[in-house]
Amino acid sequence: MMRVALTSVLVDDQEKALKFYTETLGFVKKHDFPAGEGRWLTVVSPEGPDNVELVLEPMGFAFARAYQQGLHDAGVPLTAFAVRDVRAEYERLTALGVGFRGEPMQPPGAPAMAVFDDTCGNFIMIFQE
Repeated sequence: MMRVALTSVLVDDQEKALKFYTETLGFVKKHDFPAGEGRWLTVVSPEGPDNVELVLEPMGFAFARAYQQGLHDAGVPLTAFAVRDVRAEYERLTALGVGFRGEPMQPPGAPAMAVFDDTCGNFIMIFQE
């Protein structure tokens, strides 16, 4: 049986991304070592340090930049993170200066959700578990 062990977000600056994802969002750095022209840099949830790792992936290819820019221009989140309480997380992150695309919402039949800018070129959705 397969399971997801790693997933990535494209970032324009790994150091800036590490600061945002750890100091602002609350993830914990798990791996950080040289890999090619960048670093193999992963963060994990403090609630599940042995669960899925999020790779802060440097954009080493022009097509990666184009993909990220296309998603951003269209307002499409690159990925989504689960939270226990969207409203509480929205308020916590807003107080820390995180820019959201709007107030949390809950479309009919869907979980509560909100979308923020990760300062690294991506929109990220949070949704209520």
